[in-house]
Amino acid sequence: MVSEAAPPPVSAGNVTGGQFRYFDYVMAAFVAILLLSNVLGAGKRAVVDLPFLGPWPFGAGILFFPIAYVLGDVLTEVYGYARARRCIWAGFAALLFMAGMSWVVVALPPDSGWTGQAAYEAVFGQVPRIVFASIVAFWAGEFVNAYVLARMKIWTQGRALWSRLIGSTVVGQGVDSLIFYPLAFLGAPGWTTEQVGWVLLTQWALKVGWEVLLTPATYLIVGWLKRREGVDVYDDATDFTPFRARV
Repeated sequence: MVSEAAPPPVSAGNVTGGQFRYFDYVMAAFVAILLLSNVLGAGKRAVVDLPFLGPWPFGAGILFFPIAYVLGDVLTEVYGYARARRCIWAGFAALLFMAGMSWVVVALPPDSGWTGQAAYEAVFGQVPRIVFASIVAFWAGEFVNAYVLARMKIWTQGRALWSRLIGSTVVGQGVDSLIFYPLAFLGAPGWTTEQVGWVLLTQWALKVGWEVLLTPATYLIVGWLKRREGVDVYDDATDFTPFRARV
């Protein structure tokens, strides 16, 4: 069986968006996982009993939120920073819409015969500071992640993909955790400063650990997409401002 040739390197500015067949699917998966992670895990503090260490608290969103970061890595590595920027803004807008609609739906007066209001409020009625912290942390962390990965790709000349996958996650997830947990829970009822610190560090370490464990899968996805799209995008002349509208 003859292996497929590696796609040729190309500058991001010379790539037209219409030639990508799978970009929309990756963006849709990225936004969907982002929304689910914020609905299901953003505000819950869970605990696991580890051997020799005892009870260890962690944020429940760690179960699948890192998958959004993996897809963010795939977007930047395969399609370049500018298209990853478009997806980050799409995710940001989706989070704002979800937060606004959740507030409206929870605030609607329930019918007298409906008994699910308390459960609905428990799931979707997150306090505003948690929602605000989640959106700000996502925005900052994802842009830092994409920037570091794109820059490292140039520095490494496309070699050692594992180094930029893990390196960008260490920095991006660090920014995300440093913003989210203090902003969302520091001084909140039921949260001590020590708990915030432990959960922050645990969240960051587990997210990086997830990235390491998922690196083989990321390699497979990146390689498959590059071959199918037929290009290997480098951000050698990209404007890295988060606020640029055009690709």
